[in-house]
Amino acid sequence: MADLYRSPEGERRVRDWCADRLTGWTVPHVSRDMDTSLGETRLVEAGDGDTVCVYLPGTNFNAATSLGVLGHLADRCRVVAADLPGQPGLSSSTRPRPETEGYGRWLGEVVSAVRASGPVGRLLVVGHSRGAAVALSGPTEVDGLVVVAPAGLTKVRMSGGLLRTAVPWMLRPTEPRSRALLALMSAPGSHPDPDLVSWLTRVARDTRSTGAPGPLPTTVLERWRDRPVHVLIGEHDCFFPPQHVGPPAARLHACVEVLNGLGHLAVEEAPERVAAAVLRPRP
Repeated sequence: MADLYRSPEGERRVRDWCADRLTGWTVPHVSRDMDTSLGETRLVEAGDGDTVCVYLPGTNFNAATSLGVLGHLADRCRVVAADLPGQPGLSSSTRPRPETEGYGRWLGEVVSAVRASGPVGRLLVVGHSRGAAVALSGPTEVDGLVVVAPAGLTKVRMSGGLLRTAVPWMLRPTEPRSRALLALMSAPGSHPDPDLVSWLTRVARDTRSTGAPGPLPTTVLERWRDRPVHVLIGEHDCFFPPQHVGPPAARLHACVEVLNGLGHLAVEEAPERVAAAVLRPRP
């Protein structure tokens, strides 16, 4: 499998971007690294309380690009964000093979470390996009699983418009092309954050991006049947539309909530709304 970074200089630029953004984050937080089966993993922790959310970002995203939703979660609980190994960020560049088993084992290690780091009354795992597939691959011994715009339940849907936008972005990245891609990943009429435009351009220039994971094996998904799983899906999700996510979620007896007026990047478009939905009391 090709290396994540195109060059050592590219890796340094990506890591510096993330480190600078975290340094400028005004929410009190701590960062630490832990050794895992996939190499060094960066954890970023904010907030307090005995309700703990382990947050897993999606493809090409990380803690540093997720400060909005992390800040709103930190207002309500203790949140620990883990940069996925093999994705651009501050964790190892190691991509697991096979992916499902590798990420599942890794997440078990992260959850164990979080439990050991302080009081935990209720532990939720929250995953966005690829992070949702990782969450579904991990241990079921948690108090709840919330998957947002989830990969892993169904195959990704790629329209002609998406392909016509994504391919030029990968081959010859520019800020206008990054902006156009982010706009398609958001609800109609959204205006992408300039920092995310800059980030996505950096990702295309300095890394070899991965596609979305396919549906997880039935044996992996069936472990979650009748367990506390909540699915949040944007009304305008371009990759995992509600009508395609609904049937596999129903087979797990998961609760599905459609986020009206939002797209695949709901965590960026309406972070406070997503954070409130993640922690909403449920039967």
